[in-house]
Amino acid sequence: MSTRTIQVTDEIQQYLVEATLREPELWRRLREETFATTESPEMQISPEQGQFMKLLVESIGAKRTIEIGTFTGYSALCVASALPADGKLIACDVSEEWTSVARRYWAEAGLANKIELRLGPAIDTLDHLLNEEGQTGTFDFAFIDADKTEYDAYYERVLRLLRPGGLLAIDNALGGGFVVTPEVRPSAAAIDALNRKIRDDKRVTCSLVPIGDGLMLARKR
Repeated sequence: MSTRTIQVTDEIQQYLVEATLREPELWRRLREETFATTESPEMQISPEQGQFMKLLVESIGAKRTIEIGTFTGYSALCVASALPADGKLIACDVSEEWTSVARRYWAEAGLANKIELRLGPAIDTLDHLLNEEGQTGTFDFAFIDADKTEYDAYYERVLRLLRPGGLLAIDNALGGGFVVTPEVRPSAAAIDALNRKIRDDKRVTCSLVPIGDGLMLARKR
């Protein structure tokens, strides 16, 4: 029993990965390429978080999913691999360079047919899904991991896209630890404001899971 979440030391982190992680070799190669060739490899989710997200997608039987922020495609691999044969992930990003890496690995993993990449500002993509394609209330799962100052705007739109009972996962909910001093960074202030908003939002039930840099989970009522 414990009255608080334990601190994850380097030793515990190593144990967590060695004792519980099921990571395909292809996924590991993607992580390694991302760290070797991009200027901001920390934008990639941790493998244990990816495994957790895959479990979530499988647990709710998701078929229609969306992610805001794709980077080099690791999170998309995790989500798409958990989808049934007729499942679909809409992946939103603005970078042709980063997502070109993602496309290679999706193809090699045999998952490219499940992933629809939409390049452009995510707000525009979300608005198009809502207003032009009539996709309100049709998604089972969503993942937000993009520019933090836009998190609230993404949240409101994604909540409309989710069906009742649909699940939203929001990355970096701990803001690298800066949520405790949100005045230091605009991004941390935006994350802190959204965390508190979700806590009080009667449209969802929620829990902030301290995995990776914090994963806020919100289930639409």
